Amino acid sequence: MPEKRLNFAAWITATFIGLSVTPAYAQKVDASKVPEDQRSKLGLYVLPKQALALNRSQNGKVLFLDVRTRAEAQFLGMAEGVDALVPYVEFQEFMTDWDESRGFYKLEPFSDFASEVERRLKAKGLGKSDTIVLMCRSGERSSRAADLLESLGYTKVYTVLYGFEGELSAKGRRNINGWKNDGL
Repeated sequence: MPEKRLNFAAWITATFIGLSVTPAYAQKVDASKVPEDQRSKLGLYVLPKQALALNRSQNGKVLFLDVRTRAEAQFLGMAEGVDALVPYVEFQEFMTDWDESRGFYKLEPFSDFASEVERRLKAKGLGKSDTIVLMCRSGERSSRAADLLESLGYTKVYTVLYGFEGELSAKGRRNINGWKNDGL
């Protein structure tokens, strides 16, 4: 009899603990607090740690894409769990046009972005209604990429807020938040 009481007590404890614990990826991000330049039409956002937890928990049923340029990925590294680098924009081949307003070479849309996303989804046995997570440097490009995918019929496109490197601090460094600054 004591064994049955112990099992029942363990079941009650596990049930109540299980109900009160929300997985990190399932915690909602308040869309009204998302910086304007990171907002997407679908309004689906995850913080870096949530993105990692979501990807790990879904047993391969998530397509996690890094949409930064090849140079960014090469020089700064790739995040754990990313399925592929599929740039949303890319530097011009010879980097000849300087953008004075932004202080670096101009970026051009990567013409194969949509078809490459579709190819990567199919390779994982996924479709337009499955979860896609996009991450860029700071969260701006991933939201624009999410909007493009939404216009093509994709329904669950999340953007990683603050991206790989995070926001700029008062000192002009990306050291506030983001994947890197979250210790990921």
